[in-house]
Amino acid sequence: MTEEWNDDDNELVILEQFFDEYTMSVHLVENNPPRAKRGAPGSWELVELSKRLLTREELEVLAEAILESARQDNKSFVEIEEHGAAVVQLRNLRIVIAMPPFSDKLEISAIRPIIKLDISDYDLSTKLTKRLETRAEGILISGSPGSGKSTFAAALAEFYSRKGNIVKTLEQPRDLQVTDEIVQYAPLDGSMEKAADVLLLVRPDYVIYDELRKDADFEAYADLRSAGVGMVGVVHAGSSIDAIQRLILRGRVELGQLPSTVDTVIQIEAGRVAKIAALSLKVKLPTGMGGSQRDLARPVVEIRDFEQGALEHEIFSFGGEKVVVPVRGSRPTAFRGERRDLGRGKPGESVQISVGYSKKKVTIHSGRKYAKTRIEIFADDVYLFTTVVGRNGESSIRIKTRQGSMLVDALEEGAKITAKIA
Repeated sequence: MTEEWNDDDNELVILEQFFDEYTMSVHLVENNPPRAKRGAPGSWELVELSKRLLTREELEVLAEAILESARQDNKSFVEIEEHGAAVVQLRNLRIVIAMPPFSDKLEISAIRPIIKLDISDYDLSTKLTKRLETRAEGILISGSPGSGKSTFAAALAEFYSRKGNIVKTLEQPRDLQVTDEIVQYAPLDGSMEKAADVLLLVRPDYVIYDELRKDADFEAYADLRSAGVGMVGVVHAGSSIDAIQRLILRGRVELGQLPSTVDTVIQIEAGRVAKIAALSLKVKLPTGMGGSQRDLARPVVEIRDFEQGALEHEIFSFGGEKVVVPVRGSRPTAFRGERRDLGRGKPGESVQISVGYSKKKVTIHSGRKYAKTRIEIFADDVYLFTTVVGRNGESSIRIKTRQGSMLVDALEEGAKITAKIA
């Protein structure tokens, strides 16, 4: 690693000296050396830029200079300014300043988009391009942090704009790199709902919502979509099914309205389109309930691989809960009536699960094969807790318990929930 910052203690600290063409973000923390994330989407590396430790005094000077520059520059603005924290958009830099009492140290993080792409750079299939042009009006762009979700969202915004549509964005902070004809909106008086109300009066054809985090964000997205606005939402999620589960969490979107709210989920990984899921609603007997139980037919949301058309998941209500059941690649494990004599597996063996929930409890479905088996639950490979599978192949946990709240929080954050035999 080549040190690019002069170690002279008298050197004035300025942000520009830490960036090069491969730098996505710079992280300056008092009593720590300056660090930066460098690389390409999906393959970042955190590197030290110097051995010298930054002092609180010089970071205070830098923080004040950033705030003053944003106030003086008509292409920059202070997005949030609270006691202990500030969020600044300084031209193309999104800067977060944290200090006591909000944080235990003074910290300045500056994030810059290092690449701007056109939709043609993604080599989308003709089938997907046609869907984006003609059918898809409720889109989620999902992926892990740093995967390139916002870059794709900006490219899609400009794609729709070039097609003769009125395109707006809803962001906090406003940092999507889009052309001048696309107006970027922020929360109005701290409220995304108020901003959405104003947007309805503007009558846009498409709104890019970057990004969906809280209940209010998902509700505003759903309200705009139900009013006929084409919506593109950006959400942190490890997979397309995780993104969909965030939509129905705590009743944010009713099951019957799910496909009309979101019909397409585009998963971004390492700066490319890795997977597309398509949603539709049918009234049928859920897969795995048995061919003779026709009276159990109900509305079922089908989630299919868009390119191949294969059915991968079904979502339906059962016993007052919303149940997400994997279908493709194996026989579904939920709600089967037949015996299972395949053995319970060995400690450490992965267990395929799905998670359902109501207002009062979270239910983990693993199938009757694992009845009376202790299984460990993980969120993004981080251990949460151990539970015992009941005779019916399920483990129910009250949401108000520590384990239940941990699981709901993990789902809220878009974590991938997995299980292993204890």
